[in-house]
Amino acid sequence: MTWFIGRTEAMSDPDAARRKVLQRLQGLAQIDDPESVVVPILLDAILIAEAYRGARHQVTFLPDLTRSVDALLRELNILDKTREWAGAEPASAR
Repeated sequence: MTWFIGRTEAMSDPDAARRKVLQRLQGLAQIDDPESVVVPILLDAILIAEAYRGARHQVTFLPDLTRSVDALLRELNILDKTREWAGAEPASAR
């Protein structure tokens, strides 16, 4: 099962989108080294917030943040597939 939050979903009901993300992040406990995928996301998010505080130009660090988030989602998808192959329900389906 593919996990996805679309722009329309995130913009129309941000609280529901946040709940969906929090539910997905419950799988972090099962990743071998969760810090190695979460810390780069936090660093990129902080850099974006600080670099664009009051700015009116394009978000330079957005590609870095996107790569970091993609790496995290890949790890969580691997966990889901592993559980699926083992016959257990994936965390994203709960």
